[in-house]
Amino acid sequence: MKVAVVGAGWAGIAAATALIDAGHTVSVLEMAPQPGGRARSVAGPDAARPYDNGQHILIGAYRDSLALMRRLGVDPQAVLQRLPLALPYPGEPGLRLPPGPALISFTRGVLAHGGWPLTARLALLAAATGWLARGFRCDDRLTVATLCAGLPGVVKRDLIEPLCVAALNTPAPQASARVFLRVLKDALFSGPGSADLLLPRQPLSELLAAPAAAWLGPRLRLGERVQRIEPGWRVDGEAFDAVVLACTSVEAARLTASIAPDWSATAGAFAFQPIITVYLHSPGSALPAPMLALREGPQAPAQFVFDHGQLGGTPGRFAFVVSGAAPWVERGGCAEAVLAQAVQALTWATPPVIDKVLTEKRATFACTPGLARPSARVAPGLWAAGDYVDGPYPATLEGAVRSGLAAAQGVDGGVKGANGAASGSPTNAP
Repeated sequence: MKVAVVGAGWAGIAAATALIDAGHTVSVLEMAPQPGGRARSVAGPDAARPYDNGQHILIGAYRDSLALMRRLGVDPQAVLQRLPLALPYPGEPGLRLPPGPALISFTRGVLAHGGWPLTARLALLAAATGWLARGFRCDDRLTVATLCAGLPGVVKRDLIEPLCVAALNTPAPQASARVFLRVLKDALFSGPGSADLLLPRQPLSELLAAPAAAWLGPRLRLGERVQRIEPGWRVDGEAFDAVVLACTSVEAARLTASIAPDWSATAGAFAFQPIITVYLHSPGSALPAPMLALREGPQAPAQFVFDHGQLGGTPGRFAFVVSGAAPWVERGGCAEAVLAQAVQALTWATPPVIDKVLTEKRATFACTPGLARPSARVAPGLWAAGDYVDGPYPATLEGAVRSGLAAAQGVDGGVKGANGAASGSPTNAP
């Protein structure tokens, strides 16, 4: 079949790779001048030292993302620094999970956390045992704050709230408890190494976008924004046998408004959460670890900071991440507040200065309870792929990759069905 993939983010790259491997002829149409979507590098004054459009990280449970990287010739061990899950704070070791089987590792890590009273550690283990007994399922109407209301304040402050905003990019009082529990299940309890942090030690585009561009070659058409899709299927007048919409939910809603109005309305109804990344520069400085958690507050926007010098990047460059940043976007930004937070919370060899500020206003959808997400199948021969498509995960790189694979499976299944072979419908299950 001749298939159009609209969008060259991680979902589009996953779909295109799977379709080409299945023997189809693929054209990838990307409106931006570079692939990668929201997970890409941004040029700076020094071409050899670009910035990342947000501090994306992976975890050991992201098996499909890691497999896609390998398929495109990228060695994850070479471009990612693997660290056991740890949430150290400035001057505090924080929670650290030792190697080993998931349940034993989690239990040992919690019990060894000397920064919490024993009663708090036991309360967390009791809650986790209850979540495990219920299969990490809960009422779809619950928020994370409601789910964890009975936990001690230090556990919510130092673990639940930072994990929630990091994984769902939605503050705990508004975040879906069902999705949060699914993330915890796969990250903390799905096998040895699943909770490991995989921190990029190459510019973000080198993880997937640039290798994908080289692998796709002329099949990748940059700077082409699709204006119209017509049943049949015609993309801006060019005939295709099937189409995968791997663009943003906003673009997908626009392109499907006349083809599938109900699907379009669902895709177009998302509220979004921004992420602000504030880069500070301080020559000669280094953090105690490549990544530190920070305590958020009314005048302290950032929840995490990354030391690029320790990750093989630019020495003296520090990325402060403000997730769930809607209040700060409304206030006009937070660079000065982040700088003040950095000066107060950390020790510097030289006074830090603001280097660059990147704001992604539509970084993710707001992952709220009972959220309606559109299905992967839009119409016969028309599929959607993206981290917003219905599935168990929030807006993550792994969710995007899995949705791309599911869309490719849907296209390929339609071919097999038309040829009288066994036809399969894609699922969003991992």
